Amino acid sequence: MAALEADTSAVRENHKFDEHKLCDYLSSHLPGFSTSPSDALTVRQYRFGQSNPTFFLQKGQKKFVLRKKPHGSLLPGAHRIEREYEVQKALYSTGFPVPRPLLYCTDVTVIGTEFYVMEHVQGRIFRDVKLPEVSPAERSALYVALAQTLAQLHSFNIHTLNLTGYGKGKGYCQRQVSTWKKQYDKTAHRDIPAMNQLADWLIRNVPSNDNEESLVHGDFRIENMIFHPTETCVIAVLDWELSTIGHPMSDFAYFSTPYFWPEEVQLFKNASNITYIDIEGIPAFEDLIKIYSCCRGVALQEHDWNFFLALTFFKIVGIIQGIYARFLLGNSSGENANTFIDLAQPLAEHGLRLAKREKTAVVLPNSPGELFLLSVKGRRVLQQVKQFMQQYIFPAQQEVLEYYTIHENSPLRWKKPLVIEKLKEQAKAEGLWNLFLPAVSGLSQIDYAFIAEETGKCFFAPEVFNCQAPDTGNMEVLHMYGTEEQRKQWLEPLLAGKIQSCFCMMEPDVASSDTTNMEFIKRDGDSYIVNGKKWWSSGAGNLNCKVAIVMGKTRNASSSRYKNHSMIIVPMDTEGVEIIRALKVFGYEDTPHGGHFEVHFRNVRVPVTNLILGEGRGFEIAQGRLGPGRIHHCMRTIGAAESALQLMCARAAQRITFGKKLYHHIAMIKVVAPRMACQVADRAIQVFGGAGVSQDFPLAFMYTAVRTLRIADGPDEVHLSAIAKMELMEQAKLLSKM
Repeated sequence: MAALEADTSAVRENHKFDEHKLCDYLSSHLPGFSTSPSDALTVRQYRFGQSNPTFFLQKGQKKFVLRKKPHGSLLPGAHRIEREYEVQKALYSTGFPVPRPLLYCTDVTVIGTEFYVMEHVQGRIFRDVKLPEVSPAERSALYVALAQTLAQLHSFNIHTLNLTGYGKGKGYCQRQVSTWKKQYDKTAHRDIPAMNQLADWLIRNVPSNDNEESLVHGDFRIENMIFHPTETCVIAVLDWELSTIGHPMSDFAYFSTPYFWPEEVQLFKNASNITYIDIEGIPAFEDLIKIYSCCRGVALQEHDWNFFLALTFFKIVGIIQGIYARFLLGNSSGENANTFIDLAQPLAEHGLRLAKREKTAVVLPNSPGELFLLSVKGRRVLQQVKQFMQQYIFPAQQEVLEYYTIHENSPLRWKKPLVIEKLKEQAKAEGLWNLFLPAVSGLSQIDYAFIAEETGKCFFAPEVFNCQAPDTGNMEVLHMYGTEEQRKQWLEPLLAGKIQSCFCMMEPDVASSDTTNMEFIKRDGDSYIVNGKKWWSSGAGNLNCKVAIVMGKTRNASSSRYKNHSMIIVPMDTEGVEIIRALKVFGYEDTPHGGHFEVHFRNVRVPVTNLILGEGRGFEIAQGRLGPGRIHHCMRTIGAAESALQLMCARAAQRITFGKKLYHHIAMIKVVAPRMACQVADRAIQVFGGAGVSQDFPLAFMYTAVRTLRIADGPDEVHLSAIAKMELMEQAKLLSKM
């Protein structure tokens, strides 16, 4: 009800009509309108919209919307509400999101003009294109929904809709220039030179393919959408007055207006300038094009993008002039019609600048696999990371590898080489630091996913940006669930890169892949006592590891098995904490990442204040920790795979055996047999869990041996020949662009 009060007002004086006569007419002609004769008809006028007056109707529990022509003198061809009704009927029958049209009245004696009635759609309407009232994730999803809805509209066959006579179709762009120039000439209260120049430019630059015949909305913008009350989908597209048959790019350009709006022009008084720069969640313009393109299933290049942008601003100025003319005549629909006229000249001048800028083409790729959207900031930071990787990290790989080779059997293997420390300081100075944490970086999880993919291409790159596991997960835990004291003591130095941490969860004596089996945290007065063994405690070998987050059981089994566990902060120098040994993974200690250690806790006493969030909240914390962490790990893995693939393709393209390049040879038996053996060993390792890859069982050795067969007994194929050739061609294209 509050939203209705904000969006409507009492019927304005110059828009009043005989409500009793309307009620009588609808009771006779609209089935289901009058549930009870005693119910009074409530009529309120919508505040927004500057064209056809629109009213909210309620009788009993039934709600409707009435839309009518303005009273008084009208511009020729304007306010044809019968067209709105016609197109909504056609679209509603297909399931496209429009309000259900119910009745059209041509009898002007009822309320003074023709009108139509449609169902009232309950949902959310946003007036600010920046969507400040929703989260970044929802903001992004809402824009995706808009692009999908527009693509769906443009995908309709006008013949199937029986709308072939709805517009003239071919020659739409030229007609649009002519139509809006005529409206401007009829309504202009003063001459605007830029408008005349823009009209001349548009006439001279009408696209050569001015023959598109799609159903276009004509005023497709966020204010004309009703979104679901809780979900991110469009449930109704409103205001079809300007709809016709024409070129779909005119709609897309109009929809894209906020991306090209001049920053110095305010849409309303006291409103902040429209700018999409660094607004978290707003998709980049290029991503919006991808969504629209993929949903339409088109792959084309629009060379006349400047024309459609210029036409958009030309049209907006024509609309503004018409609004002001109706204001002067006293029959305008909106409450603030007189405020628009000051926008006419600067927008005409901006349209002329867009027209005369260097010719720009918009590429609409048919790329359904690229539907994840980066924010403007995410795109910029990703580019910075890529440049940093190319300029500094990749050239340092050999030096880092040599360091760990030289110190393989020395205690120095747990110390970071100096080059990594220098790169960390440099990345921090450039602002490429703690990119994983949205509250610090201003990046979304999707933004960071692409960054994680890039950093996965080099094994030490995540640490350079202070984005290495397990510290990222531990920092997320402290940020989301820690107390102010815990964050100050441990989170701040972790974010600053002054210390590192480890995470202790898995246990050798229980099946800790089912974490409900964990043991060992007990309350003792103002302290907790931690006892037990942990292994695969990643990061514990770092010489700078100062703190562990430990997960263990704190309650008996009488309560829910998922509320028995807690997480607690244990400083590594606490008495009773003992690092036992480094566990090897396929014979390697994973020293660059601080290794994976067995850690024993013997009567380790820590204060109650070290408990995170509360007793029994361990699984809740773990889910919050693992959600982003899984994405980070997977995206880094994809990056590593891309790097391996690039090396593999380069090797296959260079290596010549038996007179042929390596990728030309096929010997399927060399592929099938070793792969089968690897799969068997891999399944055995899976049954053993973490122990399977350690030195405690022979499975890791077995896997290594059979994996070696794929090389020693004659190398198997990089890929099947056709796939290899395609991939090599793609890699060659990428290299040519670098």
